Amino acid sequence: MRTDILRKTALTAAGLAFTGGAIAGPVTTALAAPAEAKPTTVTQDRKGGERELGVRYEAQPNFYYCGPAAARNALSVQGKNIDVDGMAQRMGTTEAGTNSINDITPVLNKESGKDAYQSVEIPGAKADDKQTDKLRGDIVTAIDEGHAIVANIAGTATDTDGTTHSFEGGHYISVVGYRDNGNTVTIADSANPDQASYRMSVDNLADWIATRGYTA
Repeated sequence: MRTDILRKTALTAAGLAFTGGAIAGPVTTALAAPAEAKPTTVTQDRKGGERELGVRYEAQPNFYYCGPAAARNALSVQGKNIDVDGMAQRMGTTEAGTNSINDITPVLNKESGKDAYQSVEIPGAKADDKQTDKLRGDIVTAIDEGHAIVANIAGTATDTDGTTHSFEGGHYISVVGYRDNGNTVTIADSANPDQASYRMSVDNLADWIATRGYTA
């Protein structure tokens, strides 16, 4: 069921800013892990409380495709090459963006061939400890099972390098890895290929998701 909390997502403000209205692309590249990360492969044993999934990254081709692009990047870790236009059509994506995380969950389940994904909302202005703990657990479980998470975020958050990422109108991202037992996560962001991958504390990510939701 769609909720008002999870509704409205998103023109990608950063995409508008750096290309004047359309992202030059899509740009396709193997997404390198951030500095000091292990290679982006799935391993059977989680060592040191960390794991990264291999992403075949593509930037979104326009300012309003962040939802389909995040889903495409998430599915790429399973070796799937999905037509982003076809997904956008099934998600009901328009120039106003993709309405809700609930429009993305069924598409991920269909394309992955199993009902692995469920929508989770964080309805308050900030995530509480219980919601943050659940997000951490959901990320670790999903990554350990070999599938990436898609999150609907809004506002401004700071990554572990001190770089701020601002999407006041809303945006979708993929979470493709974790370290420190899920206290730090790796994000694949379709908005800007120059910032395709960065890390963020799970606390900052949870607050970034607040008022919206994620699918894991």
